[in-house]
Amino acid sequence: MKSKALAVPYVAWMALFVVAPLILVVVYAFTTRDGGFTTANFSTLTQYAGVFGRSFLLAIIATLVCILLGYPLALLLAREQSRLRGMAMLLIMLPMWMNFLLRTYSWVFLLERNGFFNTLLETVGLPKLDIIGSPTAVVLGMVYNFLPFMVLPIFSVIEKIDPRVIEAAQDLGANSSQVFRRVIFPLSLPGVLSGVTMVFIPSVSTFVISRLLGGGMNLLLGDLIEMQFLGSAYNPHLGSAISLVMMVIVLVSMGIMNRFGEGEGEAVLL
Repeated sequence: MKSKALAVPYVAWMALFVVAPLILVVVYAFTTRDGGFTTANFSTLTQYAGVFGRSFLLAIIATLVCILLGYPLALLLAREQSRLRGMAMLLIMLPMWMNFLLRTYSWVFLLERNGFFNTLLETVGLPKLDIIGSPTAVVLGMVYNFLPFMVLPIFSVIEKIDPRVIEAAQDLGANSSQVFRRVIFPLSLPGVLSGVTMVFIPSVSTFVISRLLGGGMNLLLGDLIEMQFLGSAYNPHLGSAISLVMMVIVLVSMGIMNRFGEGEGEAVLL
């Protein structure tokens, strides 16, 4: 009974700040301004198909880039000595101690037409790059802000792999490539899937990065939802419908990935 009593504050907190807002989103999504039931909020989403497609495309690209950069980095850190590893982890986590808005603003300074990168290119005689206000700048901002969320879960899983498993594979004649492909990577899939979740979800719903680095010309789902709740086109019912559809799509995507990860784990055990 005591253990159940200790859980009461947590349950109350979750009910008030997680469950209740979700219920409100569902209610608003299926009602009109007058409070009547309707599904018209969802039928109007077809005109925003381009925003949905752009948001998921950029989020997928950012997630793939984070995997390509984060997995080798996590693997390298897991093999390093504790002292070097600690310094590297500090460097990875250091930007996370800064405010998210300030970190994104720093990329505006770096990428703008007369910013640091273009000034450096002009100094060495190379043409300037017009990146700011493009999807490329948005992806760069996503990767910069969310890369640690890919590195840390992969690193924590790889670090816990029993060295005897790798030694057994080597004793059975597996070379380095086979050890990685047949042992290390399958065993690290839970960390990869966790990293994908932690990068993909904030990437597909971000609005600060797209607004600052996209220059308002790359409207994403986060921007669209914010416009419905806080902008001049105030329509919380449409904003709730968009949020609900996005949540369902994300949950389905995460469910598919988790099932894929379970299948890979069973294959390794076999």
